[in-house]
Amino acid sequence: MTTNNTSENTLDMGFSALRESYKTGVATPASVMADIRQRAADYKDHNIWIHLLTESEQAVWLDALKDKDMDTHPLWGIPFAIKDNIDLADIPTTAGCDAFAYTPKKSSQVVQQLIDAGAIPVGKTNLDQFATGLNGTRSPIGACHNSFNYDYISGGSSSGSAVAVALGLASFSLGTDTAGSGRIPACFNNLVGVKPSIGLLSATGMLPACRSLDCMTIFAYNTDDANVALAAAEGFDERDGYSRQNPFDNQARQYGLRTGPLKVGVIAAHQLKFFGDESYEKAYLQTLELLKEQGFAFQEIDYASFDEIAQLLYEGPWVSERYIATQPLIDDNPEAIFPVVREIIAPGGKPPATALFKAQYRINYLKQICLAQMAQVDCLLTPTAGRHFTMAEMLEEPIKRNSELGYYTNFMNLIDLASIAVPTVMTENDMPFGITLVGPTFSDRMLMSIANRIQQALPLKKGALEVMATPSNTTSVGHNQTIDVMVCGAHLVGQPLNWQLTERGAKLKSKTTTAPVYRMYALAGGPPLRPGLVLDESNGAAIDVEVWSVPTINFGSFVAGIPAPLGIGKVRLADGSQVAGFICEPYGIENAKDITHLNSWRAYLATL
Repeated sequence: MTTNNTSENTLDMGFSALRESYKTGVATPASVMADIRQRAADYKDHNIWIHLLTESEQAVWLDALKDKDMDTHPLWGIPFAIKDNIDLADIPTTAGCDAFAYTPKKSSQVVQQLIDAGAIPVGKTNLDQFATGLNGTRSPIGACHNSFNYDYISGGSSSGSAVAVALGLASFSLGTDTAGSGRIPACFNNLVGVKPSIGLLSATGMLPACRSLDCMTIFAYNTDDANVALAAAEGFDERDGYSRQNPFDNQARQYGLRTGPLKVGVIAAHQLKFFGDESYEKAYLQTLELLKEQGFAFQEIDYASFDEIAQLLYEGPWVSERYIATQPLIDDNPEAIFPVVREIIAPGGKPPATALFKAQYRINYLKQICLAQMAQVDCLLTPTAGRHFTMAEMLEEPIKRNSELGYYTNFMNLIDLASIAVPTVMTENDMPFGITLVGPTFSDRMLMSIANRIQQALPLKKGALEVMATPSNTTSVGHNQTIDVMVCGAHLVGQPLNWQLTERGAKLKSKTTTAPVYRMYALAGGPPLRPGLVLDESNGAAIDVEVWSVPTINFGSFVAGIPAPLGIGKVRLADGSQVAGFICEPYGIENAKDITHLNSWRAYLATL
């Protein structure tokens, strides 16, 4: 049965559209919240909410908007949903288990930051109990149904968080992710799902499933909204032992539309699994063909090591972390736990410490293989899920099919990768399909920029609503994890200082010439011999140079080793662009030999 919804009458819940409605007086935050509560009743049988906030419960945050400037609060009046294993002050946190429930005095660090930015909580959403599952059926209050077709699973464990956004009952939502819970529901409900690098979002006030692996996640309609929400949510938290500082290259202003050629890793064809779902297999192949037309180049990777890591998540000792998270309930009152969840968690008290160390040894070995493959491409691209099960299919074999759902997701947190799920096409059955982009730690904004490009090229609607989700940000961003550096002498390929580039992971990008406005001099001293490049608009010439891409993290140490009178400045190239490059202070050429007429350092060396 297809969902009978009223999405065509729903206000556009995207950030920009909602803020415009506020500015023009079409709506107010209070009217939007009232409308959400009214429409939520239409979807009561979807089992989205564990606690939908009342008007009086929301009043404190709505009243606070009076003292907040919309222009300085990026989430002013934006409604968001919270997975019910994340704390909201004075509202019970249940993790889908009433016997475990507690009422926190403070909101989680992330929730508080979002509220401080102007966002308004809508309620606490349904989940696979204790965040144990990828399907959305493991909840005592009832399975959470898909936003497109009631008979299909919504994905879990962050089921309610995804369905709430897809149906326009929130503009974005918080989930959590250990094995794919921030990505599978995004795929099944036509949303962007951001699974950030571990530690980018504080875990303070979040009930973990596996504390060493978990991260909070964001569901949104497009990458523009996801970037704004992530920027408000991220931040170092010294109370969280897994929190980490976000490097400059991964901050919000680095997001935009990633242009130019992209080399993307894809799983070798014989290692793909769709578990009998021909519509998902066709949708995946269709996605690859459409992206090829957009300039994506694909390179096959061997998925065996990734898959072996994935299997360790549930078959290895990490199930012990789930056991710890549910104590003392699992010890004293196990019957209070949902049967399938209990079956998974109960063995977690048995693995010895030796099993954990052995598994860690194996993962670290496999991680080297995985990272070596990832270093050859801009990112990996996988199906987010291989099959979209119906409720009936899921309940026939709940553990086996849950494992199948995690085939493309379970490995990521075990080796500390970032990822983002992106909707790409609708299947021949009119159900959502999407892919997941995967990158190294703190590649979140790089992945989001590629996802932006995909959403621009493959436009779809916002969840199950009748408005388009295409991002509006078309600001071009490059591969901001590197800085292009022009070299013209001892750092050229084959020259004595080239190792200073290669040992830092720099790669030769191009061989070209400067604009015809430079003079070159052979400087006194050495070894090694060095040239000096000086700007001369009137009598300059084009000089042969190389452009190297230097990892940003290593650029500072490279520059620090440059001796006077040389330094780094902006150099014009033949095509009119400017890059960082070697230049010489004017005093450095007082006793130097002018070799401009040779147009090349190598040509000069050949004369010696």
